[in-house]
Amino acid sequence: MARRTGSPARCSTHPLDGRSGTITLARQYAQEFFGQCVPPLSAVALDDALLLVSELVTNAVRHAPGPCVLTLADYRSGLTVAVSDTSGAQPVARPPDLATGTGGFGWHLLHRIARQVEVRPDAAGGKTVTATLERELD
Repeated sequence: MARRTGSPARCSTHPLDGRSGTITLARQYAQEFFGQCVPPLSAVALDDALLLVSELVTNAVRHAPGPCVLTLADYRSGLTVAVSDTSGAQPVARPPDLATGTGGFGWHLLHRIARQVEVRPDAAGGKTVTATLERELD
């Protein structure tokens, strides 16, 4: 899928401090944002979008020091979830730890759910990971 062009119908940006409760707060912002989509998202698309938010913010909190920024966009035909963080390190897929369940699932899951996942470095030394999800409508 090509990168989205043009302006989204709606966009919302949320600075997050990266401390305890960040993931829950990000999901709350996303739930409110996605709940206002017109036309409404299907239950499957909403679940997938919230999962993308959880995975991207969790990765930022675990692997990058300090704050991050969650950006949500509704293009009517699709959604984007982007998280900017302070680490320039590129995400790396690792084998899921099936024995202890302690990780390795998120990056694979993102690529399975999202139509496209893009990682872009920023001038300040961090990066932005953007996942695009096609909309399923009720």
